[in-house]
Amino acid sequence: MSKSSPAQPAVKYRRVVLKLSGEVLRGRSADPIDAEVLARICGEIKAVHELGTEVGVVIGGGNIFRGLAGSQRGVDRTTGDYMGMMATVINSLALMDCLEKMGVTTRVQSAIPMEQIAEPFIMRRAMRHMEKRRVVIFAAGTGNPYFSTDTAAALRASEIRADAILKATKVDGVYNKDPKKHPDAVRYDELTFADALNQRLNVMDSTAFSLCMDNNVPILVFDLNAPGSIRRAVLGEKIGTLVRN
Repeated sequence: MSKSSPAQPAVKYRRVVLKLSGEVLRGRSADPIDAEVLARICGEIKAVHELGTEVGVVIGGGNIFRGLAGSQRGVDRTTGDYMGMMATVINSLALMDCLEKMGVTTRVQSAIPMEQIAEPFIMRRAMRHMEKRRVVIFAAGTGNPYFSTDTAAALRASEIRADAILKATKVDGVYNKDPKKHPDAVRYDELTFADALNQRLNVMDSTAFSLCMDNNVPILVFDLNAPGSIRRAVLGEKIGTLVRN
């Protein structure tokens, strides 16, 4: 008699948008993309995908070029933002390549048409990909200057009706003040959008935050550097800070 496979643990979130900053790919390397860091992140995405959660990913481009920083060095802001969007495409392709080498079927959808390397973003097609067990990486932000990749994550999560945005950062949640400067800073386990607004807590930029609040998309902020953190987040374990209505 063959042994039955162990039952999968129940997940809290069936469909998520994982928001990653571009800087996480750099790690401690001098290169924009550290191969070991890339493999670790993709391994965690694969583990979540294997739980049955449908995964969309939005990644920034700050490890290569950040539009706002470029404008401070003399680059036109609009031009700089488009350069930053191109950087997110590079990072998205790196994620796709790594995930597919791990056996995870992946699609990159770009907000800026570039048919030779990515599909155009089409909401229904993205949702269909996810239903067919494909990871979808949303590249090129919103396709418009002056909008951050946080806003892109909030917009895509709202469009595909995601259960939550998983905002993977370098800190383990949202604090009442900067924990690097204030040893007595207090981390919140849970917050309402109204509380975060009233206390002026920097969860996401204001446009992204408003989109999440208006469309009832919870934001879970947690530390990406903690091993297995994305899986723990999807399973609903106590991790980071949950911001919700």
